[in-house]
Amino acid sequence: MQGASGTVRTVLRLEGLAILTLSILIYAQYGFSWTTFAILFLAPDLSFAGYAVNPRLGAIFYNTAHSLIPALLSITVGILSGNELLLNIGLIWCAHIGFDRALGYGLKYSRGFTYTHLGRIGKLTNTQHIQ
Repeated sequence: MQGASGTVRTVLRLEGLAILTLSILIYAQYGFSWTTFAILFLAPDLSFAGYAVNPRLGAIFYNTAHSLIPALLSITVGILSGNELLLNIGLIWCAHIGFDRALGYGLKYSRGFTYTHLGRIGKLTNTQHIQ
């Protein structure tokens, strides 16, 4: 299982950086609290808890918390309903996802935490190979 590589991987990581940057700019434009941003920025990483059960559940939890779909839904509902809390959370959530993607952390495969759509993460030993 091989993920994105070369120029494609670079483009995907730059897209993550663009998502992070845009989320922060919009967050600043709304004048939301930076304390709240700092407190909630790493909240999606609580999804790692699923890996304590097994890799399949871990991947489901992680991918749910690191997919743009629910984050963008939160922003959309927040804007359409005038609910600033949902907008605030959605922007922080998107910033976190963009940050992770810029660093090369992609959505996970059930095979294990190190197998992502952006490619394998972590150090490989001599006995580990990307397939």
